[in-house]
Amino acid sequence: MMEEQLHTNHRERMRDRFLKDGLDSFEPHNVLELLLFYAQPRGDMNPLAHRLIDTFGSLSGVLDAAVEDLRGVKGMGKNTAVFLKMIPQISRYYLNDKYQNGFIIDSTQRAGEFLLPKFVGRTNEVVYLVCLDNKGKVINTTQVMEGSVNATQVSARHIIEIAIRTNATAVIISHNHPNGVAIPSGADVATTRDLEQALRLVGIQLMDHIIVAEDDFTSMADSGIISRRI
Repeated sequence: MMEEQLHTNHRERMRDRFLKDGLDSFEPHNVLELLLFYAQPRGDMNPLAHRLIDTFGSLSGVLDAAVEDLRGVKGMGKNTAVFLKMIPQISRYYLNDKYQNGFIIDSTQRAGEFLLPKFVGRTNEVVYLVCLDNKGKVINTTQVMEGSVNATQVSARHIIEIAIRTNATAVIISHNHPNGVAIPSGADVATTRDLEQALRLVGIQLMDHIIVAEDDFTSMADSGIISRRI
């Protein structure tokens, strides 16, 4: 009983510290421990937090791990594993909701600011299409496919249909390299040039193709691959 009270008091101190100072002063295992409080309402979560970080190398490694791998760590049940797996996706959902339609993209930096949140927690390759009006305002954002750009062959017809349906005058496409660097591959370049030409035929400008890797991105427009820039 006394041990349980000690854990309860520790949890309260951790919550109070968070409410007062935020997470900036927390070590990674403290952040994870705080999260675990809400998945497992009783007990000492500190040893489990340390085991998880020791197993996966970092807080981000824990949150990116598969549910099956998380469940392989002593003290982890299915509900706790699913809870941790939700965190990156909730973060991405929050950021996407924050940067909804109406965001103005008038520079490469603004394009990156808008697009980076869409890839938070992504462990697979996805492709987004951003439709813009003639003032650079975002009027629609659509995930157009999932998988390797090379393997899926980005459908120019599908992209053109969405752009026309939303009355876009320009579009930006973006995809991620989950386990690589933000450098376009030969397939990325070829696909982008074909798409730029197809869009030009219907009077729509491909303003950029943004390649994202973790918190870095590369603009094909700035790299000279696309002839017209933001």
